[in-house]
Amino acid sequence: MKFHHHGYVSENPRIRPAAGVGVERSPELPEQMDVLIVGSGPAAIVAAAQLSVFPDIVSCMIEKRDSRLVLGHADGVQQRSIETFQAFGFADEIINEAYQITETAFWSPDPDEPGHIVRTRYTDDDPHGISEFPHLIVNQARVLDYFREFMERQPSRSRPYYGLEFLDLTIGEGEYPVEVRLRRTAGERTGEEFTVRTRYLIGGDGARSGVRKAIGATHQGNIAYHAWGVVDMVADTDFPDIRTKSIISSNQGHILHIPREGGYLFRSYVDLGEVAADDNHAVRLTPLEEIIRRLNAIVAPYTVTPKEVAWWSVYEVGHRVTDRFDEVGLDPDESRNPHVFICGDACHTHSAKAGQGMNVSMQDSWNIGWKLAQVLRGYSSDKLLRTYNAERQQIAQDLIDFDAEWSARMAGQFSDDESIEDFYVRTSEFPAGFMTQYPPSQVISARAVQEAATGYPLGKRFKSHPAVRRCDATTLGLGHQHEADGRWRVYVFADAAAPGESGRVADFAQWWATDPSSPMVRHTRPGDDPDTLFDLKVVYRQHHREYDITDTPEAFRPRTGPFQVEDWNQVWSALPEDSVFQARGIADSGAVVVVRPDQYVADVQPLDGTAALSEFFDGVFDLSD
Repeated sequence: MKFHHHGYVSENPRIRPAAGVGVERSPELPEQMDVLIVGSGPAAIVAAAQLSVFPDIVSCMIEKRDSRLVLGHADGVQQRSIETFQAFGFADEIINEAYQITETAFWSPDPDEPGHIVRTRYTDDDPHGISEFPHLIVNQARVLDYFREFMERQPSRSRPYYGLEFLDLTIGEGEYPVEVRLRRTAGERTGEEFTVRTRYLIGGDGARSGVRKAIGATHQGNIAYHAWGVVDMVADTDFPDIRTKSIISSNQGHILHIPREGGYLFRSYVDLGEVAADDNHAVRLTPLEEIIRRLNAIVAPYTVTPKEVAWWSVYEVGHRVTDRFDEVGLDPDESRNPHVFICGDACHTHSAKAGQGMNVSMQDSWNIGWKLAQVLRGYSSDKLLRTYNAERQQIAQDLIDFDAEWSARMAGQFSDDESIEDFYVRTSEFPAGFMTQYPPSQVISARAVQEAATGYPLGKRFKSHPAVRRCDATTLGLGHQHEADGRWRVYVFADAAAPGESGRVADFAQWWATDPSSPMVRHTRPGDDPDTLFDLKVVYRQHHREYDITDTPEAFRPRTGPFQVEDWNQVWSALPEDSVFQARGIADSGAVVVVRPDQYVADVQPLDGTAALSEFFDGVFDLSD
């Protein structure tokens, strides 16, 4: 964490000074704004948090409830989401209060007594070591609390506007082309309707999204006629895995059992069986007592006696994705750029059992959030926003396909020779959130040289690895230094030349700092610090004690802040016993890895691939219509 370079800080350095729209911000929703965000759940709040970093962007998040969410229905937090929390500064805190899934127990009918279940296997939660972060269970409300706290600490002092309901919108012309009709749902003026105007609108307003309806987007897909009851409760029980994630299959049905945070609460998804096509949702009237009865029938010979039920519901599994994630979609008319976007359940719905809803929704939201910031700050034209639909709709379809198979296997409706245990292990990278891979586009290079760094696949998230920060000999995760500040990361992995020696690294540093074709030179505005848009880091192969930081090129020691002091936090060395060069397949001749503001690898080049880097960033920072 960096501070003091703008002046001495004696209080919490996470609270940044108010600036721009954050100075005396009004509690009333403005009549005009840059971005209006509808909803305050995971699909909305990550974009709001990203935009809150920038004091020159007027972003406002509205919520029809009159206060914060108390009880969220999503609780599974996958490792990719923890990486995201790290970027927003609260990964450690939420890990400490959450339940950590480390293994899964599988239960099946006892061959000697088929009416009873027996444990047949344990599997590690991350059998392939795909992440250094844990898989968590924590109330969605707490996730939202942390994001709100982040927003309130940013220069814009952003916070939700509660008690406002979205009604409809129209898209016209002008600087603020989206007119939005709202209704007050709380306070002395409840029921009052009024309109506001915005440049852009994000609909994170759930499965019954009014924003989706307003732009004419439609769900594609079907309900699978199988029902589940879900219960959060504290109970007396003799079931030995009550505090272990369990997948239970018996002659009486199936259960997905998830312990919750706090040491006592747990959630059980209880199989209620197939539903007739003409049921007309009557299964949703199933009483709690019937769900508990079925739960006990499935776990026999064990018993579960509820002492308190915090929440329960009945739902039918649905797998649907909308035909487009904005009002434009894949319209071949490139003169049309979108102004209204939908995220999360507004554009994809599925079962809760794979724990994907909140996690994928947050990645939707971050994807559009950083892109809107790039456009609104005047660094890219709004054609950049077309990449949101192009990237996220395919990810949603992949999720639907995975969840349909997972749900069918959970319900015993998938017939092949692979056991549910083996399927769970084989596909673990997908639910952890690490199978996303974006294709070449305006923000993913089409000229990448993958062999320069084979362990950083183009279009996938930048997988962190420990290294030593030279200035203070501290071992940290490289990827953990990536903050949600809208900047692009450029990692220079050196060849064998030592700091201070001439060669490819020195030539790259000279090009970056002085050449007219350098992205830093071309796209940084006069008077701005060299690290305003790009966070440039170098990683050397030499032990950190074999050189002084002043041996390194000045490009890796940028001057920053009002005092224009050098930032010495950008120079790193590989760990001798666990080298990032070996772990990530860095070529002996070195590599440059470019990472987007949302942590996805955007380009990989050799150290002399400067022309390709210039071309890529010229496309990103293109301001032409």
